[in-house]
Formats: sequence, structure tokens, C-alpha cells
Amino acid sequence: MDLRELLSIPYLLEAEAVETEPGQWLLRLAYPELPGCTAEGAVVEDALKELERRRIEMIVSLVEQGKEPPIPRRPLAASDPLWTVQDLGLSGRVAALLGRTPNQST
Repeated sequence: MDLRELLSIPYLLEAEAVETEPGQWLLRLAYPELPGCTAEGAVVEDALKELERRRIEMIVSLVEQGKEPPIPRRPLAASDPLWTVQDLGLSGRVAALLGRTPNQST
């Protein structure tokens, strides 16, 4: 699988709202199939963006190390990981890696 396909794999999302003080809530999000891929925040959208950023960074790091991330299900055909990378403001390096064909070297 190339990086584009790996970034298009849908992972289970766990969400938990925790009352940190009376009337104050914190949202905890995680992709349990990607160990250590978690995020917290007071605003759902912010926590979800941070979780997505961590998911992408984790998968890219594993690929760069020559390791394969967990593949619990097939990639989504309609996914556009390049758009997601750009929307999250991730480095140009990730976008450049996505632009490569599977036969190109690092």
C-alpha cells in the first residue's frame, strides 16, 4: 500500500466527555487502533483536528521508518488525504510524499 492509501484507512473513533470541574467539560478523542493517537480539547472541532494531525503524523513517521501502520480495514476510495494534509497545515514534506508514485524513492 502506498502512503495515500494508508492515510485513507478509516479508524474507529472513541470520544469521551469528562467533567474536569463542576460545569467544565473536556473532550477526549482517540483512535484506539493507533496506540497513543489521542487528543483533548474543550471544543470538539479543535480536538478532532488535533487527532487527525496526530494520526497523519503517526502514519507518515511509521512509513518513513519502514514500518506499516495498523490496517484494520480497507482504505476509503473517496478519501482525499492531500486535501486533509493541506487543511491541517501539515508540512510540505507530507504533501510531497503523497505526490510521489509508489515506485519513487525517498
